[in-house]
Amino acid sequence: QVQLAESGGGSVQSGGSLRLSCAVSGYSICMGWFRQTPGSSREGVAAIDSDGNTSYRESVKGRFFIDQDHSQNTISLQMNNLKPDDTAVYLCAAWNTDWLGRCDWTVSDVNRRNGYWGQGTQVTVAS
Repeated sequence: QVQLAESGGGSVQSGGSLRLSCAVSGYSICMGWFRQTPGSSREGVAAIDSDGNTSYRESVKGRFFIDQDHSQNTISLQMNNLKPDDTAVYLCAAWNTDWLGRCDWTVSDVNRRNGYWGQGTQVTVAS
């Protein structure tokens, strides 16, 4: 079983930066960050596989950066130039690949492929 614990959320002004971290116990090939606001569906933000290949949601490309530290067993999300639309609860997730070895990263992919979720951390960006 994989357990995940996020930290690093908070409140910033528009244009500010935050760094989220996720401590991971256990191992999964696919890991990523998702976010959710009240009344909206959970959406993928960024994903990384065990080889360090990354994927990003279009709206965060060039502003958010995901990385992993195998020695500390953590993944992080560096968020720069934050915008009010980035306000959400951010959750880290870990899951397995599909049969082709791909880390597809929709919410349904996570749930169908032995996925685990953290409890989330709030990020609030004021205009």
